[in-house]
Amino acid sequence: MDNLNLTTLHKGQTAVTNVAIDAFAAGLRGRLLTEKDADYDEARAIWNGMVDRRPGLIVRCAGAADVMRAVRFARENNLLLAVRGGGHNIAGNAICEGGLVIDLSPMKSVRVDPGTRRLRVEPGATLADVDNETQAFGLALPTGINSTTGIAGLTLGGGFGWLTRKFGLTIDNLISMEVVTADGKLVRASEKEEPDLFWALRGGGGNFGVVTSFEFRLHDLPGEVLAGLVVHPFADAEMVLREYRQVLETAPDELTCWVVMRQAPPLPFLPAEWHGKEILVLAMCHCGDIEAGKLAAAGLRAIGNPIADVVGPAPFAAWQQAFDPLLTPGARNYWKSQDFAELSNAAIAVLLEAVRKLPGPECEIFIGHVGGAAGRIAVEATAFPQRNSHFVMNVHARWREKSMDGASMAWARELFEATKEHAIGTAYINFMPEDETDRVETAYGGNYQRLSEIKLRYDPQNLFRMNQNVTPQAEMRAAS
Repeated sequence: MDNLNLTTLHKGQTAVTNVAIDAFAAGLRGRLLTEKDADYDEARAIWNGMVDRRPGLIVRCAGAADVMRAVRFARENNLLLAVRGGGHNIAGNAICEGGLVIDLSPMKSVRVDPGTRRLRVEPGATLADVDNETQAFGLALPTGINSTTGIAGLTLGGGFGWLTRKFGLTIDNLISMEVVTADGKLVRASEKEEPDLFWALRGGGGNFGVVTSFEFRLHDLPGEVLAGLVVHPFADAEMVLREYRQVLETAPDELTCWVVMRQAPPLPFLPAEWHGKEILVLAMCHCGDIEAGKLAAAGLRAIGNPIADVVGPAPFAAWQQAFDPLLTPGARNYWKSQDFAELSNAAIAVLLEAVRKLPGPECEIFIGHVGGAAGRIAVEATAFPQRNSHFVMNVHARWREKSMDGASMAWARELFEATKEHAIGTAYINFMPEDETDRVETAYGGNYQRLSEIKLRYDPQNLFRMNQNVTPQAEMRAAS
């Protein structure tokens, strides 16, 4: 009888018979892939090209029943388990070496009820899938800024983007979830059903189970938003950032403005002589009345002497896809992130010095503008720890050749260390790379203790560990 050697939870090896694997496959509505299948390599590829892992088994789930069977099979055989939604996670946690991957990407159903303004979505859907369905009814869900991102991972980490200041985080709009827990059972989590689990899932990442369905409340967003880019020469960056900071002090919730600093890509609206030179970009979106948006954005657009100003009315779904060409899959990516309560002059100086040292044409620093509705919810109301953050810095090292790994990652790490004294300590777990496992407890701040206690209740063996992992409370006590 042939066996398949698979990786265990603790990175050992276990032999699982082909008879057991065939029986498992026969009970699935979806497909079970091994490295012998023609589409295995496609199924194991994810957004971050640095991650090259070979799972022993990939379960392409067709529904919740497949997820339940896969979780039970992993638990019964003590297998290392990863869960893939959109495969966009920077740390590569969607895939594991030698273990079992629950691939949710075939589960893409998106259903809008325009009467109740409710959305039900499966975990394999992307933000583009969500936008396509919701905008057909003049409705929207606040999500992220890259339309190829999966809705599941984004939501479980918190989820913020262009609509967050007006409508809250993605998790702030959750009504309920259907979740397969570590015992292989499907439960419903909401404010009234499994409320502790519902609390933990809103920001706690994939630590507590596999969500097979999300239910969200939607918001009116008909027609167009006022959105676009104002591009400045890097020589003016210090002045622009100081004035940007001042304008945002009185910005309405409808207005969000992010900063991007990088070398100019060859975009058609930029003069050719600027291509490849350092620039500062103000990327803005106003999600209310267009004329009100023009007034709200006027202060930002009046700063300095920009190279280009391409702000105007645009379909929201199109604006959601504006940055996709710069974030295509397959490149090598490494991120480091900090949260700031304010952009101090000292912090600005550190950021600008890092731009002068950009290691490559695709590397960038972006500063997300948050606060607003998301900041008016108490830190302890959900697991998400960043309610006091007004700016989220992401140092995005991106390159193509493996020979650039060292220089690119060193640049990101150097800037991360240099900004520590200006940051507030929390972190967005969706921006944390694989090598930041020691930062998880600090990132969650005062919410970590409760998360660990809930982890012990729902996943005492830490089956769901391919994530920014919360240690079960019992393991914490043993370690201490």
